[in-house]
Amino acid sequence: MDPTTPFLSHSGEPEEDYAPARTWSDLKQVLSTESAKMWMIAAPIGFNIICQYGVTSLTNIFVGHIGEIELSAVSISLSVIGTFSFGFLLGMGSALETLCGQAFGAGQVHMLGVYMQRSWLILFVSCILILPVYIFATPVLIFFGQAEEIAVPAGQFTLLTIPQLFSLAFTFPTSKFLQAQSKVIAIAWIGFLALLLHVGMLWLFIVVFGWGTNGAALAFNLTNWGTAISQIVYVIGWCNEGWSGLSWLAFKDIWAFVRLSIASAVMLCLEVWYMTSIIVLTGHLDNAVIAVDSLSICMNLNGVEAMLFIGINAAISVRVSNELGLGRPRAAKYSVYVTVFESLLIGLVFMVAIIIARDHFAVIFTSSEVLQHAVSKLAYLLGITMVLNSVQPVISGVAIGGGWQGLVAYINLGSYYIFGLPFGYLLGYKANLGVMGLWIGMIAGTALQTLLLMIVLYKTNWNKEVEETMERMKKWGGSETTKKDVIA
Repeated sequence: MDPTTPFLSHSGEPEEDYAPARTWSDLKQVLSTESAKMWMIAAPIGFNIICQYGVTSLTNIFVGHIGEIELSAVSISLSVIGTFSFGFLLGMGSALETLCGQAFGAGQVHMLGVYMQRSWLILFVSCILILPVYIFATPVLIFFGQAEEIAVPAGQFTLLTIPQLFSLAFTFPTSKFLQAQSKVIAIAWIGFLALLLHVGMLWLFIVVFGWGTNGAALAFNLTNWGTAISQIVYVIGWCNEGWSGLSWLAFKDIWAFVRLSIASAVMLCLEVWYMTSIIVLTGHLDNAVIAVDSLSICMNLNGVEAMLFIGINAAISVRVSNELGLGRPRAAKYSVYVTVFESLLIGLVFMVAIIIARDHFAVIFTSSEVLQHAVSKLAYLLGITMVLNSVQPVISGVAIGGGWQGLVAYINLGSYYIFGLPFGYLLGYKANLGVMGLWIGMIAGTALQTLLLMIVLYKTNWNKEVEETMERMKKWGGSETTKKDVIA
């Protein structure tokens, strides 16, 4: 066991697994211990995600003062093209959560840097594969029904943000590398400083120099590359136990790594595209403007909750992978139970708040009484969605931590696209329930997915998961890195 692993007792020996929690006192101790471990990871990651969200939002805000067409173009570019690439690359990078987390728990800290380099290579190639979408963004947007007066400047702005695309190939792997070791405070600070610098550059390039959307794109590129470079510098300078230089081992077993990366990407993309498809279907309803606007307002509020649970998702992924790597099956199981319980409580609090404020919260977004009334009618569905979305990200994080991405991808495909979307279409269009029918179908699909994943969790043999983790580490971990493997 590497002495740098955090799962050691004061005597230097590995921590024992939890004893079975049979009394209320045992339950309280497990709840307290696991809550502290989870939130120490989730809070900084959640803060960093909010900062990343702020970079995009502030770009839109500054561009909004240039003109309406410019705002629409930049918003479409960042929300459609940018979200597609962000989601796909985040998914491709999630394989690293599985392997780095399990390797760190198993004491194979020297392999983390190798895995990270492997992920750099895979995500860089993925960026090249996505590049045609950026180059031909204008015809792509027109094909999907966007007006030419918006699609053309949106395509031009998308071309200017190609450097930002390639920054993600380095940002995501280094983030996962640091998360696996619970070195998340550095990620939070880098995200916060990047947000502050982004504001300054937007003001300088747009307000002072008057460079318009070109200035916004330049600031966006510099901020994202600044984040990537800062994380890499931190890894090289302060993570000597996990980083031992560039290594030829990064090219070893790369195809197996690619398969896990693709499974992760499919799993996450199926979830992201599911939400997008509901909005697309809503756009074809009668009185589509009110339907789309009311749904968008609800989705905005749901997105605020989602940012918190993305942090929890990453935290439980780290906890499960670390504990499996350390060979502590009961600790992995208890960390899942505690996180699901606390997340469900948070989701219920959000639901109660939404229902209480159902006649008022739309005022934040619109002064139209018609739209406020439409949003109020959807509030109960929003509350139910928030409860479901409080549990679902946790289980997805468990799947990433345990390496179950392929199984979850099949469950997502069946629950969302074979059941949820067709059911929503029938309710929305055939039963004439409109946007409420579409959303009920979406909720039904999410509920089925959550139920199936809960059954998977209930039936999980955590001792077997530890054995599979050990087998994966033996296959991909290799022996100690030798000097000839290190390039620099």
